[in-house]
Amino acid sequence: MKVLVLGSGVIGTSIAYELARDGHEVEVVDRQSGPALETSFANAGEVSPGYSSPWAGPGVPLKAIKWMLMSHSPLVIWPLLDPAMWRWGLAMLDNCNARAYAVNKSRMVPIAEYSRDRLKLLRAETGISYDDRAQGTLQLFRTQKQLDGIGGDVEILKQYSVPYEVLDREGFCKVEPALARTQHKFVGALRLPGDETGDCFLFTNRLAEMAKAKGVRFRFDTRIESLQSGGGAVTGVFTDAGLLRADAYVLALGSYTPLMLKPVGLQIPVYPVKGYSITVPITDPAGAPESTIMDETHKVAVTRLGDRIRVGGTAELAGYSLALREPRRATLEHVVTDLFPDGGDVAKATFWCGLRPMTPDGTPIVGPTPLRNLLLATGHGTLGWTMAAGTARVVADMLGGHEPAIDVSALGMSRYGS
Repeated sequence: MKVLVLGSGVIGTSIAYELARDGHEVEVVDRQSGPALETSFANAGEVSPGYSSPWAGPGVPLKAIKWMLMSHSPLVIWPLLDPAMWRWGLAMLDNCNARAYAVNKSRMVPIAEYSRDRLKLLRAETGISYDDRAQGTLQLFRTQKQLDGIGGDVEILKQYSVPYEVLDREGFCKVEPALARTQHKFVGALRLPGDETGDCFLFTNRLAEMAKAKGVRFRFDTRIESLQSGGGAVTGVFTDAGLLRADAYVLALGSYTPLMLKPVGLQIPVYPVKGYSITVPITDPAGAPESTIMDETHKVAVTRLGDRIRVGGTAELAGYSLALREPRRATLEHVVTDLFPDGGDVAKATFWCGLRPMTPDGTPIVGPTPLRNLLLATGHGTLGWTMAAGTARVVADMLGGHEPAIDVSALGMSRYGS
């Protein structure tokens, strides 16, 4: 079967690799000059199935108001006249209750855990390396109230047999020795020892080379204009290089997926939530993180990637704007210097932003559409890197007519109605 994959981020490239591995003829189309040059380029580096949680949850509306009043706010909303943003926001508010949170997290954890297992298998089979480490994630709490509030998450971790540890200061300093210098700022931590880290950009580019070796064609510098449809199926893709045809099509365009679907009469509640990162050269390895630390107060992740520290976070609702805003950089610099004051040189940091494709319930959209030969792989939010390998295998199984190894029936667009 010939399959056209639209998008060469970590999701699209992973899907192309798995499809080629199964013997399909695969072509990937992307407007950029190479793989992973948009949202996959400089994310936080976390492969964190244990930290797979929806943003919408009990108490979030009140927290959001408090966040926006903080000097280093994890949330910024620009009041745009964008109906899609307000519809998405209202739908997210509908998910801010205990019942919805439990359902949504229970949908996210299996695909994330499966993905982590698939990534391990890929490493074993291919030897791919990408500044990867498997030393867990540490979620740090600055207040006792934050630490006391993890009960719901812990119950779901237990339900899915996800390893975890609740640590005091002495405990978290054992796994992250550099925190001994700033331990007094935190009351405790939740550690997820099964989580990993790695450079998503490096991974995607090396996987693309492996995909090419299996026959995948990458068509870069090609603008995707629209889908052609008829008879209940996609019949081609209009690009600035002409009409491209295949037997099946996979949309993995992140935040831009709903824009491509709307002209063919399909709607999904995916909206861009801008995230920022800085990449800091390490100057004192002993003063830098060993793996990933999540500062719960500022919702910022600090990750070690080889000889660099990646600091990623903040959520900005600003439509499709890619403007780099200095206050967001200031927040990231504040967090990394507050936790690891001697670890790196923030004056030499590079600054970046990307658009996370978020659904209002936090759960990705993976699976078929009413157009019989079109599949979606989008809406992963902050967890595209975490869920990429599993999503790719699921899509490849679906296209090959096989039952996926995990139940993904709740990940389809049908959960949002017609």
